[in-house]
Amino acid sequence: MIRRTTGRASAGLLLALGLTAAGCSTGQETTSGSPSVAPVEGRISITYLQKQGDQEYFVGEAAGAKAKAAELGVDLKVVNLGNDANKTVSEVQAAIAQKTNGVIVVVPDPAVGPQVVQTARDAKIGLLTSDDQVCATGPDPASCAKTDLVPRVGFSGAQMGGEVGKRAAQEYSKAGWTAADTRIIAAWKQDVTVCGDRVKAAKEAFDAAAPGVRTLEVATDNTPTGAQDKVAATVTANPGVKHWVVWGCNDENVHGGVTALRNAGVGADDVIGVGLGAYLACKDWGGTQPTGMKAALYINGRDVGALAVQTMYDKLKNGKEMPAEVFAKTTMVDAATWKSAGVTCN
Repeated sequence: MIRRTTGRASAGLLLALGLTAAGCSTGQETTSGSPSVAPVEGRISITYLQKQGDQEYFVGEAAGAKAKAAELGVDLKVVNLGNDANKTVSEVQAAIAQKTNGVIVVVPDPAVGPQVVQTARDAKIGLLTSDDQVCATGPDPASCAKTDLVPRVGFSGAQMGGEVGKRAAQEYSKAGWTAADTRIIAAWKQDVTVCGDRVKAAKEAFDAAAPGVRTLEVATDNTPTGAQDKVAATVTANPGVKHWVVWGCNDENVHGGVTALRNAGVGADDVIGVGLGAYLACKDWGGTQPTGMKAALYINGRDVGALAVQTMYDKLKNGKEMPAEVFAKTTMVDAATWKSAGVTCN
């Protein structure tokens, strides 16, 4: 899933720690998914474990975490887990052996959640998730009791998906397409709970404004190439479709889908892609060729990383209970507004 942000946006998000910032919200209860941890005397050490750490969103998240750690005087180690679920557990164990006080984790696979939680509890270290949910008692966060979810810093999947669906419906209505010759491609990694929340909310919001368009669900690995391959096969299997709407869990899915459609000979005017992240969408907007990427919801990894470190620090230093969830602000951008919104393409 990013990108850079302005100082003004960062400052606004960090006010969420007081649980009153505009555009941010928190859960109303704490969870039992976090281990009991005593306040730390002296310098604090935190380990940040990220799936797909070379993905632009997570690069930004790591940068934000490092900047906040430097500000707070925290020793921070960032580890790229890639897509290796087994590495998650081994790296938690390694962090404990290195005397870390707390672990922040973005899991490649939520199925490792119970083992990660138990390992942290046994070691009596702090545990916080960012971006994706983790359940203390089972492999599927969607089936987990709220009190068994590990505290999380990130974004509201329902809110994000709703914004994507609404913008896609606006673009669809503006294009004057009909449901008979239009299909929606919803692409995401289907075992990631927050992804399911996003695409479900997108569909609900779209249907409320523009009902009747059939949706084709495409299972991907949440990477651009993975999405491109799967969407290409879907397009081939539906030769009579003239117009396409594309959304997904992240910018990777939408960018891959839009690329597959372009490679299949579908013109940019017949594609409505609404990304989630804006870090890949902006690359299309910075070019000279027409693109089917019509808009994207801008989410800022730097602020999530910073807020996660601050939340863990407050727990370890002051014993402040972690809220169940802290949500960050999002902004819809397009080819005309992405630069002024602070999106930076690399």
